Formats: sequence, structure tokens, C-alpha cells
Amino acid sequence: MINIKSDSRKIKPGDTFIAIKCEVNDGHKYIDKAIENGATKIIAEYGSYSVETKIVDDTRKYMNEYLKENYNKYLEEMTIIGVTGTNGKTTTSYLIYSALNKLGKKCAYIGTIGYYLDKKVTNLPNTNPDICDMYDLIINAYDLGYRYVVLEASSHGLYNGRLEGITFDYTIFTNLTRDHLDFHKTMENYALAKTLLFKKLKPNGLGIVNVDDKYKDYFLTNKTLTYGINSNEYKINNYKEHNQGTFISLNVKGKEIEVNSPLLGDYNVYNLLCLIIILDNIGIDFEKINTLIPTLSCPPGRMDMVKWKTNSIVIDYAHTPDAMEQILKTVRKTTDGNIYTVFGCTGDRDREKRPMMMDIATNLSTKVIVTIDDPHNEDVNQIIDDMLKNNTKTNFEICLDRGKAIEKGINLLKDKDILAILGKGHEEVIIYKDERIPFNDKKKVEEIIKNKETVEI
Repeated sequence: MINIKSDSRKIKPGDTFIAIKCEVNDGHKYIDKAIENGATKIIAEYGSYSVETKIVDDTRKYMNEYLKENYNKYLEEMTIIGVTGTNGKTTTSYLIYSALNKLGKKCAYIGTIGYYLDKKVTNLPNTNPDICDMYDLIINAYDLGYRYVVLEASSHGLYNGRLEGITFDYTIFTNLTRDHLDFHKTMENYALAKTLLFKKLKPNGLGIVNVDDKYKDYFLTNKTLTYGINSNEYKINNYKEHNQGTFISLNVKGKEIEVNSPLLGDYNVYNLLCLIIILDNIGIDFEKINTLIPTLSCPPGRMDMVKWKTNSIVIDYAHTPDAMEQILKTVRKTTDGNIYTVFGCTGDRDREKRPMMMDIATNLSTKVIVTIDDPHNEDVNQIIDDMLKNNTKTNFEICLDRGKAIEKGINLLKDKDILAILGKGHEEVIIYKDERIPFNDKKKVEEIIKNKETVEI
């Protein structure tokens, strides 16, 4: 565990607290609290304090150099894999994490669904926590004997320096579709933020790029290889879904390979191919890869399916127009019945994508139940108004209580229908202003079904 922290709340006796100044906050305000919590040394840009103090010109620069000088020697002994893109980061990372551990190669996962070693250890506040915490998680894994780490690299985390100093053996670009434009403003800025991951490759590192994505040229260099239908290196020949998953035919550097995946969806063909590339490049033969793939599953909250009578209830994190369209088209292939969708849009985020998502949902669903997601500080009515902008469809209703909306969706199910509950996936809370209200879509589904079965008995 590292002994330097930039969050006073995480200080333990004997730690060093570094006061970081940023646009929205100044860590110098928390120095007294850090000392109260046991800090025995302070790194600051100004002031005099009751414990050993070092004054530096730039605390952020000092912190980055300190972490690199003191801990990168351990990181160099590890194989670190970074995954970036709009959709597929979590599933791709989780597949790599799961596969490496099944192969006896101890791998940690850091990302949207938390911090995992051989199982989930803790939730994380962001896909990429601050740089001190990121080093802390990696060094903790190292101390416990883990020599592989796979982590999701968000555009916010990259842009804000939360991965500063960490270098990668492999970087993966999945795709780029509309998201986070409230922050990045343009797709070009969004793409450029993602490319920062590829600038962190080790000298012998390898970038892995989805050549079928229209933003591929931002990522292609002489240190990258490609995958996809248009690739000459890891080429998708064709794939066909069946009751148990997907049959995939690949051409890997001139060699024909066939795999059977338990995962559904076009997008999961690409996610799985990223895993295959990693395993191939660390020396796992295809016979072993083929045996391994049928044992894999999606992470929590990604195509998470609950069966009820003859119906299926799918919980998924899809919260962008592209992800919503992909998931609804995928579930359509599994049934001739009705598709019902429950979803909302996040507050304080890109408002332009809201009517796009509503249009996709009403086009691809028999009926849509519009509800809340994470309102944050935005008026829920404003979010709903944005969703309904220019809407001409009538196959929807509004229910602002997410639990009741899910129950309404379940009540619509008759025979071989599907209910898609989208947007929150694995998440355990609804964020409303300063409140974090406990709520999990899958747990709510299971609670409603249990109550129904009790009543029927």
C-alpha cells in the first residue's frame, strides 16, 4: 500500500498528505483534517503546519513524480492492460480478468463495476479513481501476488490525469459513439481524450484498435494492430447467433479459427475478440482459448438476465443511443414476443442524446416506460421534457418511481416476452442531489417476482 494520499479522509497514521489544487477545490483546506487523521508529513504549496512540511512549487507535479519514482519499479514487473472506448470497456475488461484468472494468471480488475481480485473487493467512486488511489489499488494487487492488471480508462480519467505515470503493456480501443459531450463538447475532443491512453504504452507495448470504427484513425500508429471485419490481422469472417450463444469464424494472421461463445450480441463478438488477442499475444494456444471461452460470462449488469415463467428480464447498463440500440436489437433476435423497455436519462449530462434514446426505445419496443435514472442536480421534469422533444410516438407512459416502473414492466409480460431495464446495470444507488438512495435494478426485479410468486401460492 502506498503511503501518500491526496484525500484527507483516507489518511491513516503515518501517511503523507499532499494538498492538490484544482479548479473546483483546494487540498490545502483539508490539511488540518489530514493531520487529525494521523498524517505525519504534509506536502503543500504554501503555509506552515504542526507536522513535518515540505513546500513545493506544484503539488500535482510533485505527486506524479513521487509515485513514479517510488512505485513504477513494481508496475514494471506487472502486465498492465488498459481498455478505452464508449461501449464495451467493462465487458472486455471483465472477460480478460476472468480468463486470466481461470488460466492461473492472477489478474486484478479496476473499473466501472469496482475493484476485483479473485472476487469483488470494493466499489469505486469513479471508473478511474484519483491517481493516488489508482496506484494504491495496483500496488495492493502486487503485494498480494497479482502480476496482471486490467483497467478501464475513461475519457474523464485520462483527461484529468488520473492515470498519470502509469504505463501499459497493452491498450485497447473498442469504439467511439456519442457520450460525455456535456464535458468534451465535440466528438473530436472526446476522441483525443481517449487517445491519451495510447500515449502511455511501454516501449515494447502494443495498441489494439477496432478498425471497423469510424474513429480508428485517431488511434492507429506503428505500435498498433487491428481487429474487426476489415482487419488483416484479427479478422471477423462471420458469426451466427444460436440458442446457447454465438458461433464465430475468425482469420488470425492467415489461420482460420472457430470459436463458440456463450455471449449474445454483435458487440460481444468484438469484446470477445479483444480477449482472444490478449491471450494470443501472451502465448496462450488456441486450443486452450477455445476450451476457456464457453466458461466465460458477462459482468454484473451487462446483459444480466432473469427468467420469469416463459419471459426474460434483461438488466443492462446501456445509457448511450448506440448501446441502447445494440441491446434492443440483440434481444429482438431471441424472441418473437413483445419487447418492453424501462429507462431514464441521467441528469447533468448531455441533453442532446435524450430524444435520440427515446426515439430508439419507442421504435424498437412494443411499449416504453419512462422513468428516472440518476437525476443528480437537474429537475426531473426537464429531463423528461428533453426525452420527449419532437416525439410523435404514443407507445410509452411515464412513471417517475423507478421501482414502480419496473413493476409495471413486469406486469406487462405475458408469454415469451422480454423486459429490458436499461441505464443503471450493476449500480447500487440512485443519485439525487446530495442523496445516494439505495437501489439496484436486479434486486428490485427479484423482489417483485418473489412477491408475485408468494401471492400466487
